[in-house]
Amino acid sequence: MHEFALRVYYEDTDLAGIVYYANYLKFIERGRTEWVREQGIDQSQMRDDEGLVFAVRRVEADYLLPARFDDDLIVRTSIEQMSGARIVLSQDVMRGTDLLFSAQVTLVALTLEGQPTRLPANIRRIVH
Repeated sequence: MHEFALRVYYEDTDLAGIVYYANYLKFIERGRTEWVREQGIDQSQMRDDEGLVFAVRRVEADYLLPARFDDDLIVRTSIEQMSGARIVLSQDVMRGTDLLFSAQVTLVALTLEGQPTRLPANIRRIVH
């Protein structure tokens, strides 16, 4: 499991002073980016050398508790499934031991023209 720490800034909140719902998607995107980097995958190099990019195909999300300005949060990312064409991740946003947000995210590989393609064998080997 990968963990990514972040702090809630004023710009992340809505009029009620809680994190605006769409910002959780930004938080988990940052967590995924750092998870991919920790796997040893350079996404810029993958795009330039192999003509492939990762794209989110599906997100199923549950908003459980609100986060507020200045909260310290942790985004936990773990792999649930992987096939030749997709990676399914579990991503949770935590404040201490409180689970605030939980999502299941499906990633796919696309060509630079936007066509779906199989995940390269080298990517499937190193992702764990």
